[in-house]
Order: sequence, then structure tokens, then C-alpha cells
Amino acid sequence: MAAALVSVVLTAALHAQDKRFSVRGMVLRVDPASRTFTVSHEAIEGLMSAMIMPFEVRDARELTPLAPGALVEFTLVVGAQAGYAVDIRVRKYQTAEQDPLTARRLALLKKAAGRAVPALATGQAVPDFTLIDQSGQPVRFSTVTAGKVVALDFVYTRCALPQFCLRASNVFGVLQKRFARQYGRDLVLLTITFDPERDTPEVLATYAARFNADPKMWRFLTGNAADVRRVCALFGVESYLDEGLVNHSLHTAVIDRQGRVASNIEGNQYTPEQLGDLILDVLMR
Repeated sequence: MAAALVSVVLTAALHAQDKRFSVRGMVLRVDPASRTFTVSHEAIEGLMSAMIMPFEVRDARELTPLAPGALVEFTLVVGAQAGYAVDIRVRKYQTAEQDPLTARRLALLKKAAGRAVPALATGQAVPDFTLIDQSGQPVRFSTVTAGKVVALDFVYTRCALPQFCLRASNVFGVLQKRFARQYGRDLVLLTITFDPERDTPEVLATYAARFNADPKMWRFLTGNAADVRRVCALFGVESYLDEGLVNHSLHTAVIDRQGRVASNIEGNQYTPEQLGDLILDVLMR
């Protein structure tokens, strides 16, 4: 009994020395075999600045909900010998849209799109498609992206809210600067409008100029409405016209060199640095 009591006391004392820190970031890679997941995380107060770091879990089953591009929150337990992650929670995207009618319409569109063309899952190959870029030239996906990593987002140029389409384009502007020198030939940025009737090549060219988009690296695509809808459906993007504006969902996809979906991120709650770190991880594979 005395020995057992000493063991309990020592165990309690050891755990009393553990420190716990809150962590937020984007998952870049998941490795169940080593029970680790790699995260581009924000600064951890009292421990370290923002960086890319692998974290260990005690049970590989804790990694099941995770995938590249997932935004997570968890607790980092740091003991005398090692640190490990617990209480991992995926942050689901919460739209800023407060209109319940709009939310219901988008939900219905998502359900309908799911019946017609299911959104691509991670690891699936992207079917080929052809759209038109800001110079009026046809762009075949398989041709311009062959052997390259692709980051792809969706906007419309008349979007009035800066936290949505404009933010997405600003993020791609940051990516263009970050990767232009070292990976400019290995990375393609594609921005696709879901308002093709108004976003003609000429309109897209003017919009692209606002961000100093280099057409060798960053292209803006439009096309006939049916073709655009098919591409949007591949990535789970829904939109509908409402009193001259477009209500829409938000998705950003990263596609690997083999043309497979590496990540499809819903929402825009990531930082440019986190999305860039995810792209870098895919580039280095």
C-alpha cells in the first residue's frame, strides 16, 4: 500500500510540472504512422513564435478528423521529457452571412450540387476543363498546370465586401510575391469567376491589374455559364444572383503536381502565411 501511495504521489507531482498551451493553426500534413501532424501555427503565448512544427499525439486515432488545410485548435502539453497535443478540434467555417434565407438557399444549392456533381475529395484527380483567361485566350487546365502545383480560388469582381473576394485576391497577391522568385515556374495561381456573364475577359484584365498579377503565374478565368458551373461544382462552390449581387460560398483548393486535390479549404479564416506554408509543403513533396 505504501509503495502504491508513493507511486500515485510521484505521478501527480510529475503531471503538476506539465505546462499547457493553447495552439491555433492550419494542418499541413498528417502522418498516422508516426502519430504526428504538422501545423503552420500562430504564435503560442509564452512558448514560441509562429512557425511550422510537427506535433505528436498519444493515439493515432486522434488524427482521424484531420486533413491538410484544416484549421485546428488544440492544447499542447509540455512535460519534462516531451510535449504532445490533446483536445484537437477542427474549426468549422462559420459564414459571416447573417441572413437565414441566404444560408438556406446556399444549403439547398450545396445539396443539389452534391446530387449532380459531387465535390472532389482529397486525393482525387481534377477532371480536365477549358476556360478563358483575362487576355481572351482559352486555357486548358491539364496543359497549363502539367507537373505544377496549383492554388485555385473563386471570386466575382463586383463583390462589395472586402473580407470575401477582395481578401481572397489579396491573399493570392501575397502568394505571388512569396513564390515568384524560387517557385514561379512550379506554381500556378488560378482565380475563377462565378459571375461569367459580367466578368468578361476585359473586366478580369482590369481586375487583375489591381493586384499586379503576372499572367505567367496568375491567371483569371471565365467562360460560358455552364462550363463555369461545372468547375465550381467540382470544388463545392455555390452561388446565386440576388438583386444584382452574388451570394456565394468560399473555397480555396491546392492541387498537387499529379493533378490531385491536396486540400480544399472552405471559408477564408486562414492567414496568407498559412496558405503559403501549405502550398510550400505540397511543392516540396
